[in-house]
Amino acid sequence: MKAAVESLRTVPVLETLYHLLKRLRLRSDALRVLLLRQTGPPVCAFKDSFLQTLAHLRAAFLATAPATAPGGGGVCMCAWFQLCFQASLLG
Repeated sequence: MKAAVESLRTVPVLETLYHLLKRLRLRSDALRVLLLRQTGPPVCAFKDSFLQTLAHLRAAFLATAPATAPGGGGVCMCAWFQLCFQASLLG
């Protein structure tokens, strides 16, 4: 998570990151249901259910998302999720 934030061009306010993380945690049960419809649960060594959800999301994304977007750029996980499930990632 730290590396992802440091790779951003402009660093968001810390409260914004906590707010997004809280929304993602609150939505994790619904995300798991959607992800299980598409792919089975991945092999995961995490005991925390939220980390398992993130691992499942990553595995589904890597298994089904194209390597590049039509415009030549990389595919955004949020955009992939919305296109695949017709739902917002954060609810």
